[in-house]
Amino acid sequence: MKFISEYPEKRIPCYRVLDDEGYPIANSMYEQVNKETAVKMYENMVTLQVLDALFYEAQRQGRISFYLTTTGEEAINIATAAALTPDDVVLPQYREPGILLWRGFTVQEFANQCFGTKHDLGKGRQMPVHYGSEKLNYFTVSSPIATQLPQAAGVAYSLKMDGKRACVVAFAGDGATSEGDFHAGLNFAAVMEAPVMFICRNNGWAISTPISEQFRSDGVVIKGQAYGIRSIRVDGNDALAVYSAIRAAREMVIREQKPILVEALSYRVGHHSTSDDSTKYRPLQEIDHWRTARGPVGRFRKWVQRNEWWTDRDEDEFRGHVRKQVLSAIQAADKMDKPSLTELFSDVYHELPSNLSEQEKSLRETIKRHPQEFPVDVAV
Repeated sequence: MKFISEYPEKRIPCYRVLDDEGYPIANSMYEQVNKETAVKMYENMVTLQVLDALFYEAQRQGRISFYLTTTGEEAINIATAAALTPDDVVLPQYREPGILLWRGFTVQEFANQCFGTKHDLGKGRQMPVHYGSEKLNYFTVSSPIATQLPQAAGVAYSLKMDGKRACVVAFAGDGATSEGDFHAGLNFAAVMEAPVMFICRNNGWAISTPISEQFRSDGVVIKGQAYGIRSIRVDGNDALAVYSAIRAAREMVIREQKPILVEALSYRVGHHSTSDDSTKYRPLQEIDHWRTARGPVGRFRKWVQRNEWWTDRDEDEFRGHVRKQVLSAIQAADKMDKPSLTELFSDVYHELPSNLSEQEKSLRETIKRHPQEFPVDVAV
């Protein structure tokens, strides 16, 4: 009689390439990155930082209703995007706008979505930061946690049936592993041998709940083994490690037509969202430490500069350029008309049912009776 221990004898190691000072770790094996790719990765990480900072300020000014940042997780965003191909289908959680940025989503398109303008691809019907783009193979963000994971397994199985050389990449936070959909998604993918890569951003916090209060296992990576899924733990603040791990994982997923779980260890430097004040449940010193000493952008910048691909002058000029670009996009979106009221009722049914027709009629009559309560650019 032998019981399996509740804990493994040794913790599963974390794959790293760069140390905190941006030096390659001795004997570390990684995918080589050329100058063009490395500079684009760094520029996208900086753009993401500036975008987050200015859109966060816009929310605090009351110009948009909600926002959340990717601060501290820029490497997971951009390095993953760089390691994928445009044909790979992404099902995000809500902290992966860097995938869109890498694939060509413009700063103005981000602003249009957050401000809900008439040019928003979602026609103003989603909360801010709920981006989506059919053209860029990026499913629209959904607010409920982990619902995208079983869907990802199904999408991946459809790719397999069609014989496509592409995979599905589904993101989730550590908090999502406490949801039933996490387990259903992984089990479905394993049994059906679906070509999907599950990437868990283990950033330490599910809003105000630390990982110590979420699970007793050795992080998230060990959960893959329970479902028969090959897994790896990677330093999510190390852009080269993330890039190399995702490239290798993608090749395995497509070649073997089986799922893989990636646990990317990171730290959520920002508040969970603009509805949260994280200083109420964690010390400022901890946040500052991860923002400065352990930040992924600073670490990657040191490596790029050490290769003489980036200078302090490049840094100042690029950040200034991006700041002007984002501010211009915000100002344009702020003045832009909203979608027509018709868009509230379209795109669900081929023919509008009577109950929705009645609701639309009632809404238009209400606006006519109280014009002072509604913006003048609402089309009635």
